[in-house]
Amino acid sequence: MTADRVPPAPPPVALRWERREPPLAAAAVLAVGAAVPALAAATRERLTDGARLGVLADDTTLLVLGAERDLPWSDGARYLGHDGELLVPTTARPWPAPALWRTALGAEPGELCVLVPGHALVAAPPAPAADPEALTPYTRRAG
Repeated sequence: MTADRVPPAPPPVALRWERREPPLAAAAVLAVGAAVPALAAATRERLTDGARLGVLADDTTLLVLGAERDLPWSDGARYLGHDGELLVPTTARPWPAPALWRTALGAEPGELCVLVPGHALVAAPPAPAADPEALTPYTRRAG
């Protein structure tokens, strides 16, 4: 090889998911698409009952963070646990290592980083939600 040639970059590593046993403790719940309204309604009820939860929401995604005992139940939602500094499905392990995916997603120290099949999220951690009614717009299904 001559000094003016750059070797080709190695091929990108594909994300694979492996089954995790035992499952991680749940630290968050994520709904995407059609599952958002049901999780928003369940989260609103948990907040009304006094649960301390952090909430990140937009029109297509709802992420709720909190103690496992406080998390709402919702059909179609995915429960996530901490694998190092990465939130992943409680029953799945990303390959290669979670720390590599944080770096690949560009997460800075202190940022929340979520990786599930088909979706990734990097954001500032939310403050505890104080107003259950703030979730009302997300409980409505898109028409």
